[in-house]
Amino acid sequence: MPAAQIGVTGLAVMGRNLARNFARHGYTVAVHNRSVERMHSLIAEHGDEGEFVACETLEDFVGALARPRTVVVMVKAGGPTDAVIDQLTELLEPGDIVVDAGNALYTDTMRREKTLAARGLHFVGSGVSGGEEGALLGPSIMPGGPAESYATLGPMLEAIAAKAEDGTPCCTHVGPDGAGHFVKMVHNGIEYADMQLIGEAYDLLRQGLGLTPARIADIFAEWNRGDLQSYLIEITAEVLRQTDARTGAALVDVIKDQAGQKGTGRWTVKSALDLGVPVTGIAEATFARAISSQTAQREAARGVLPGATVEFAVADEAAFIEDVRLALYASKVVAYAQGFDQIRAASDEFGWDIALGDMARIWRAGCIIRARFLDRITEAFTRDAGLPTLLVDLYFAAEVAGGVPAWRRVVSQAALTGIPAPAFASSLAYYDSLRAERLPAALIQGQRDFFGAHTYQRIDVEGTFHTEWSGDRTEVEA
Repeated sequence: MPAAQIGVTGLAVMGRNLARNFARHGYTVAVHNRSVERMHSLIAEHGDEGEFVACETLEDFVGALARPRTVVVMVKAGGPTDAVIDQLTELLEPGDIVVDAGNALYTDTMRREKTLAARGLHFVGSGVSGGEEGALLGPSIMPGGPAESYATLGPMLEAIAAKAEDGTPCCTHVGPDGAGHFVKMVHNGIEYADMQLIGEAYDLLRQGLGLTPARIADIFAEWNRGDLQSYLIEITAEVLRQTDARTGAALVDVIKDQAGQKGTGRWTVKSALDLGVPVTGIAEATFARAISSQTAQREAARGVLPGATVEFAVADEAAFIEDVRLALYASKVVAYAQGFDQIRAASDEFGWDIALGDMARIWRAGCIIRARFLDRITEAFTRDAGLPTLLVDLYFAAEVAGGVPAWRRVVSQAALTGIPAPAFASSLAYYDSLRAERLPAALIQGQRDFFGAHTYQRIDVEGTFHTEWSGDRTEVEA
């Protein structure tokens, strides 16, 4: 058997499906797993899909690969990834490529890239989005690392990646060291916001209008034929249509209202705080998941905290449904705009030179946040790569402006009737903050100067100033 062109170690569902995807595209794939039974089951069940080389040890695994060797690591993030990389680096040679295709924290990737580069190895931190199905049928792939590694790795990744409607592979070299995993982290943060916004839209229709899950499923299916068309809107309709086999009720009504998270949303928010970038929609979505799991606090509050005294009432049900659609679209644009702002800030901070239009382009298919309007986002950054924010692109500015009255009505109705809509509300507040002539930050800066002599700048004179608050209150130039 010829030497394998690529190897995959770590054969849980994602690694298993990536290996199968490579094999289906004509590559000879060396496969390895710490538990050899899982490796043998892959060969037994799917060995007819292409050429696999079964390897029971890492030594056999590395020995089965053609030089320069390319190894994809698909194990649990953190310590387990470090352990496998440490073992591999003892066996690999200068010029070989190690790809971490898991959900690693980008700072870990930066550390690993630096360590492996000192040994002459190429380390590629690559985001992979699309879940189990995407890994097998075509994910969106976001590889970082040394540009020269992409000459070897790129054609293989582009072959297995999802293809947009125009045939373009949803894969590109993102940038050096941690750039790929950073972009994947922000992708997941946008995913958190998108899911929360969809959840709030559902809640307004369910609690507010009293619609059944089946009726709301029809509404989401209808929305999926327009500007809101996306994978998440599509599967929302499917989830809402599902009937529970045990009770006959809608499945959504028997699932505990506690949303889990694996950490990428928190990573996104922490990074945004470090970079000084407001990602209010992503932050509210992350906190909403957290509060959903605070069962003790929620149970205690239900018996103590009063609800709204205003009854939910709308004169025109169809008009309110349309208002929710428009508010959802506008809030989604804000979430994407904030995510792209965060990517730009990190690119500037770390010298990654990330092309934002390329990120929108590779998210058009395969990934969880794939959506029709990513074509429009790609076009926006093609028109102006230095766009200050997606919201000021002429197309999106007009689209969002058209929905602002509806957005305000929805947020107001939610607040008046006690239906929590934190992501809708914070997204609207962000929009209003951007367009405001003046913000109360002037007062805050005055307060800071009063208690901490933190100084301030004036609107009419250049320079930095301080008022002698504890003295005669004269102004001095700092």
